[in-house]
Amino acid sequence: QVQLVESGGGLVQAGGSLTLSCEASGISFRRYTMAWFRQTPGKEREFVAGFTWTSNNTNYVDSVKGRFTISRDNAKSTLYLQMNSLKTGDTAVYYCAATPYTGIITTTPGYGYWGQGTQVTVSS
Repeated sequence: QVQLVESGGGLVQAGGSLTLSCEASGISFRRYTMAWFRQTPGKEREFVAGFTWTSNNTNYVDSVKGRFTISRDNAKSTLYLQMNSLKTGDTAVYYCAATPYTGIITTTPGYGYWGQGTQVTVSS
């Protein structure tokens, strides 16, 4: 049974930092491209960042470039998202996702496995 379990969300003031974690089980983590998405009420789930398993390439949505860093620890089967200089617009439920595809897919249908999400709230 595949499980992706996010943690690390919470309430933070604008300008602050948070680190999200996503622990995977039931998959060969080192052979999966991993990604973070986020969603706010009434909006579609948005790609935030991705990390391939073949060439260790990363990709970010423009709005988080220079502020967020995605990383992975294959030995721990864990994906991370370091979020700095947080803005109120970053408030959302953050989800991790996994796909065996070798490239970074920025749309939700490309991912077969999802976590339950963790809430990030940035106050002004």
